[in-house]
Amino acid sequence: MIIKKADIETIAVKPQQYPEGNLKEIAFAGRSNVGKSSLLNLLTKRRNLARVSGNPGKTRTINFYLINDEFRIVDLPGYGYAKVSKSVSQNWGDMMEMYLAGRENLVKVVQLVDIRHAPSKQDVEMYEYLKYYGLDGLVVATKADKISRNQTMKHIKIIRQTLKLSSEDKVIPVSALKKTGYQELLDELESVLGE
Repeated sequence: MIIKKADIETIAVKPQQYPEGNLKEIAFAGRSNVGKSSLLNLLTKRRNLARVSGNPGKTRTINFYLINDEFRIVDLPGYGYAKVSKSVSQNWGDMMEMYLAGRENLVKVVQLVDIRHAPSKQDVEMYEYLKYYGLDGLVVATKADKISRNQTMKHIKIIRQTLKLSSEDKVIPVSALKKTGYQELLDELESVLGE
């Protein structure tokens, strides 16, 4: 797949604000500071499509991007950032719950984890949640440039074990900095959209 066109379509906090129409949607979820915005900018070849911030927890809305006028990438709020208040964190949870549980257009969620660390308790909870809704099966291990190639397989094994992935589930190591792994991810997205 080649992404030739990517535009922000809608920013939403409740279902009434979601874009209309029946375009398929692939959502991206991950902890705050996992590199989600950098990855989305790499995939779309747009430097500032998704805002990259030095302050984790900046995405507090569900951002819908129209891709090639054919499908949408949906940027979900980052979870697990300790410095936001409990009420704000609860609002994010409610917002994501409404989207993940009720959006018929949603065909897959790509879960992002930092390759350098074992998935957190919140990562595990998110993956179990995705599994419950049949949206699991695709994990991106970000920041792959931060470890050696020799360590990559060891770290992927830890991710697979911690999230209890099946043999069919995919883990794709990606580096937004080195621009590696993203073509494999685009190919996987194309496969998901073709199903």
